Amino acid sequence: MKIRVLKHDLNESIQHVAKAISSRTTIPILTGIKLEVNFQGMTLTASDTDISIQAFIPAEDQDKQIVQVERPGSVVLPAKFFVEIIKKLPSSEIEMEVLEGFKTQIRSGSTDIQMVGLDPEEFPVLPSIEENQVISIPGDLLKNMVKQTAFSISSNESSPILTGVLWNLSDNQFKFVATDRHRLASRMAELDDAEGVRFSNIVISGKTLNELSKIIPDQNTRVDIVVADNQVLFKIDRVLFYSRILDGTYPDTSKIIPTTYKTELVLDTKKLSESIDRAYLLSREEKTNIVRLQTMENGTIEISSSSSELGKVTEQLELASFTGDPLRISFNSKYMLDVLKVVESEQLHIGFTGAMSPIIVKPVDDTQSLYLILPYRTTN
Repeated sequence: MKIRVLKHDLNESIQHVAKAISSRTTIPILTGIKLEVNFQGMTLTASDTDISIQAFIPAEDQDKQIVQVERPGSVVLPAKFFVEIIKKLPSSEIEMEVLEGFKTQIRSGSTDIQMVGLDPEEFPVLPSIEENQVISIPGDLLKNMVKQTAFSISSNESSPILTGVLWNLSDNQFKFVATDRHRLASRMAELDDAEGVRFSNIVISGKTLNELSKIIPDQNTRVDIVVADNQVLFKIDRVLFYSRILDGTYPDTSKIIPTTYKTELVLDTKKLSESIDRAYLLSREEKTNIVRLQTMENGTIEISSSSSELGKVTEQLELASFTGDPLRISFNSKYMLDVLKVVESEQLHIGFTGAMSPIIVKPVDDTQSLYLILPYRTTN
């Protein structure tokens, strides 16, 4: 293999595929990035068996020569060094040549690097996926759905299924659900072109979805999603992102979401966020994160928290509306702040069915999102 390639394009593709490299792998070949070159261009692949990412650099794009191929071929180069060194090369063009025994020479400007390569034949083959179930979704919508749900996944590996986000699709309604048994986040979206596509109990690692979000460009890009038996493939421009579907059955969360409330509040999102943030400073010191919310007779609510060493914080917030029974409830302020960070509505509807029942938070001008937080039982 012998090529010349533009540094910017090579570096961009390396940054994409490097997200699939795991430092914990015991398989030496998976610590590398596979490079394959033919006269159409260059393909980079990385995998940790759970996710695999492939990026393609075309030989030419819009009459610009990106890869000049003198001799096709392939090699696997150690990712840790390769990722860092390409970024730091001095010239805008890089020359690469694979010599005998996969030794690879990289030249850029006056810099000359020799790298020990590995046999590309040992690199695992990417999964073969039948494209029967395919949907297309705007990239910014997919990023938003991930952002508004993935924070609620469990970090406890003893329940692997809860470390993922549940996907269901029927009648063009695409739904994400994430829960760690103490809180839940749900987000729906209507897709224009998912006619006839249905799937349920597709669970994808929340960490994987966060990595995927980093690859999706900010400009309006469509992402094609192919759902197969045990894999999901995302196609983003010239990048293919494969993810394993988590094994197991996701718990049925529909039964824990109340449909009627004893107490309902509507209030300003930003003011509630700032108030709980101040209360969180004290509750964090107690290692409990507990904040109390109490409805007052004058149509306000009181937010309070205390620390045995630092003291107490109390403040009152005005409500846009209040209906139902008086209420005093305690909850994890960190969980509430996580919700408030991703809500884009100026006002929130919060529903309560009692001091020990789930708290339901819904953005006022968004019927597609719902958040649930379980309250704490406190002695005072």
